[in-house]
Amino acid sequence: MKRIFAALGLAAALATAANAQTYPERVITMIVPFAAGGPTDIMARIVAENMSKTIGQQIIIENVAGAGGTTGITRAAQSKPDGYTIMMGHMGTHGAAPALYPNIKYDPTKDFEYIGLAGGTPILIVARKDFAPKDLKEFVSHIKTNEDKVNQAHAGVGSVSHTTCELLKSQTGAKSKAVAYRGTGPALNDMVGGQVDYMCDQIVNLVQQIKAGTIKAYAIATENRSPALPDVPTTKEAGLPDYQVSAWNAIFAPKGTPADVLAKLRDSYRKAMADEGTRKRLEELGTVLPDAAAQAPEHLAKLVSDEVGRWKKILKPAEGQ
Repeated sequence: MKRIFAALGLAAALATAANAQTYPERVITMIVPFAAGGPTDIMARIVAENMSKTIGQQIIIENVAGAGGTTGITRAAQSKPDGYTIMMGHMGTHGAAPALYPNIKYDPTKDFEYIGLAGGTPILIVARKDFAPKDLKEFVSHIKTNEDKVNQAHAGVGSVSHTTCELLKSQTGAKSKAVAYRGTGPALNDMVGGQVDYMCDQIVNLVQQIKAGTIKAYAIATENRSPALPDVPTTKEAGLPDYQVSAWNAIFAPKGTPADVLAKLRDSYRKAMADEGTRKRLEELGTVLPDAAAQAPEHLAKLVSDEVGRWKKILKPAEGQ
């Protein structure tokens, strides 16, 4: 009987090894937990296009939006761990979500295999073009002393514009009224139109409006200025040094994906991040690209753990959770 079990075990091991060696034999799906056309979707498509060339199969994007991105990530996490379903998560889904949605059906620190960090999209503090404060110090003073008059727009609970402005409020002590919209587009349109005063959001959503002068930018929350907006000072330069935040995006696989399959996915990811054409397309969006050390799966694992801890101290659970 022992010999039978041993033989069965050996057969299963050989089958797993064979599957890993032939992987991938069909199209791979990358789930993006947001609507098409947004920053995470755009980044996913750029990176997946190059990964497809290396791995030898097309990687298609499937958009599964809802609940601050947790709907799509839940589906991806519960997929068969065979390498044919991966996902592009981000700061919200794998950092802020546990604080906002305590009943979510996944744990960012335990339920995934880490492939690699795709890049960070810097956060800017912006306002309607005729907002009175001239610089960031005046802005902070103004929103603190005019709490009953100033309002802040965001793209919905759990969105980057929501969580990053909650961080700003926690550091400044401001209690501006928040106005929720169904997406960044409507929120930004109302700010351009003067219906709301300010917001925090990703650079990719704001560059054109800032350059056109339809909104004003007070600062960018990164160590260095962005080549995409060289005239916008960093928060450190402008007087709010602790406000450092990036809407990072990263690629994950379901927990239990075989090691050999992960090795192929990670190899295609690293080659995509080294490709000059891919890097240029990402940098044109204002993306801060990870260096070689930051591309390691261990770096991503630590980032996720740190971010979960960070946001739990700042965010309150969404209503109904």
